[in-house]
Amino acid sequence: MWALRCRTAHGRLIHQCFGSLLPHLLPLDGEVLISSSKDYSYAFVSPGLEKLNRTRYVATRGTNGQFSFSSQAGERSHEEEGNTEDWFSEIGKPVGGNSKHDHSGNADEELISEPSPPEDDGAEAPGDERELLEKKTDVGRTGRPDREASSPLFKAIITNPGHPVGKILHQWVQAGNTVDQQEFWSVMLLLRRRQLYAKALQVSEWWEGMELSKLSLRDYASRVDLIAKVRGVAAAEKCIKSIPEEFRGEVVYRTLLANSVAIGDVDRSEGIFNKMRDLDFPLSAFSCNQLILLYKRVDRKKIADVLLLMEKENVKPTLFTYKILFETKARTNDLTGVDEIVEMMKAEGIEPDFQTQCNIAKNYIAGGCPEKAEAMLKEMEGGDLKRNRPACIYLLPLYAELGNVEEVRRVWTVCESKPSMVECTALIEAWGKLNNVEEAEAVFDKMSTTWKRLGSQHYLSLLKVYANKNMLIKGKDLVRRMSDEGCHVGPLIWDAVVKLYLGAGEVEKADAFLNKASMQEKGRKPLYFSLLSIMKEYARRGDVHNTEKMFIRMRQFGYTTRIQQFRMLVQAYANAHVPAYGLRERMMVDNIFPDRALAEQLAKVDAFQRKSGVEALLE
Repeated sequence: MWALRCRTAHGRLIHQCFGSLLPHLLPLDGEVLISSSKDYSYAFVSPGLEKLNRTRYVATRGTNGQFSFSSQAGERSHEEEGNTEDWFSEIGKPVGGNSKHDHSGNADEELISEPSPPEDDGAEAPGDERELLEKKTDVGRTGRPDREASSPLFKAIITNPGHPVGKILHQWVQAGNTVDQQEFWSVMLLLRRRQLYAKALQVSEWWEGMELSKLSLRDYASRVDLIAKVRGVAAAEKCIKSIPEEFRGEVVYRTLLANSVAIGDVDRSEGIFNKMRDLDFPLSAFSCNQLILLYKRVDRKKIADVLLLMEKENVKPTLFTYKILFETKARTNDLTGVDEIVEMMKAEGIEPDFQTQCNIAKNYIAGGCPEKAEAMLKEMEGGDLKRNRPACIYLLPLYAELGNVEEVRRVWTVCESKPSMVECTALIEAWGKLNNVEEAEAVFDKMSTTWKRLGSQHYLSLLKVYANKNMLIKGKDLVRRMSDEGCHVGPLIWDAVVKLYLGAGEVEKADAFLNKASMQEKGRKPLYFSLLSIMKEYARRGDVHNTEKMFIRMRQFGYTTRIQQFRMLVQAYANAHVPAYGLRERMMVDNIFPDRALAEQLAKVDAFQRKSGVEALLE
């Protein structure tokens, strides 16, 4: 084992591009440990650079083993207590041809579908992953023609949820219909955008079995992506071995890498990265970005190692690279680091897009610098808002977050003569932030009369306003309306409904609703945040049984166990004043090591088992 030490920010291995950034990412002692190991192949393999092994951090990963509860205290289940109303029984069923979708983008961009939001370790911050998922799934808000309605095959699949996809396709062909390459990819794209990956995989398998056309690299990469999402990354890795060698290229492996990173599997992700290096694939910014994204969640110190590798291999950072680095600094409310990253982007000739500028402004607001935020918003306007109209969808909620009603109205004057659906939803969000529910409802009513049908994402904008204001009755009425209109209800809507129930103090109903919704829609799992918020409320109440139940359920849904979940477990035991037997051993199995705060919590819980029998009786 050997170590490479970078003593200063401008060391000989640090590219000018990263000169001012790396000191904020490196460990406190300024060292980057790089080592080789005969036993395990980690991180990076490149000419002249040894494989990086673990530093002082041991990555988290889930286990397949099942654990019994540490204590039987509070052993009562609310599974049946919070029975939800009949209107919940139908909202999870998919329907076809009802929501508008914008397919102006290239279908190739959806080859790797957006994964479930990554787990978060703490409080929400600017650029919250929930927002990223919304922006990915929030398609069709511009009011463009509905292409779902132009795909009768997609409608046939989606309106028969209880029938096997293969049988539907067989009957479709028997009826004299044809399925060409364009129709096949159109159906695949629509299913992906609904996140109906299991159905998309069945369509893909049927297409291959019919041998209607020769499979391409795109087909194989898509198959790997779907298998990873439906059957797991291990099954997808096994699938690659059956792909013809001429199609077993970098695109297929980076698809596998992206899915492994999405579930937070550190060991497997690093192994796939190494495999790509062993196969002599050129190092791409995409692969490096995936590792940076992974380490942003599990060990931010190792981001510096990836940056050093990019510098050595002359891989230029992309806009996405800077976005990840920006979010890393934003989570620690490091305004100086944010400013440095912005300057570095400009020095490299990379102009931040509206989303990045929006996140920067949010960080300034959260950091108590409204003047800097306003300056960023004026920069987004570009001096002529009419010519720079796409910025309006970001400016409306940001000015609202600053509490500036006049600016919200000014920006809206640019849009109101002929607003798009996305601008209307942005205005609804803005009025919600300004606590003006009536104005938000008025905008939604205008949308309902202007456009023939609204999609789930449009209802979601108003539903989030109700959820933030704890308006349970209005929220439930809105979801009923969605169901009556045939709108598809998925994890984002579930999340808003959960928030409605929790806001009303009805955690049992939130739990029962989420469980029922996820059971109705096989192949779709709740957001990590939805499960975590229910678990948090149970822990606050000292309900050990149901806190443990949510812990196991998150594992069953495929979410990697994180330190935040153990914090809540310990809090549940502490609030219940009962010992948590074997909790440290469970953490060790998951490769999770308590930080200072969690260690203090554990010490408090340990005190419960040191009490004598007489002391316990006296209590």
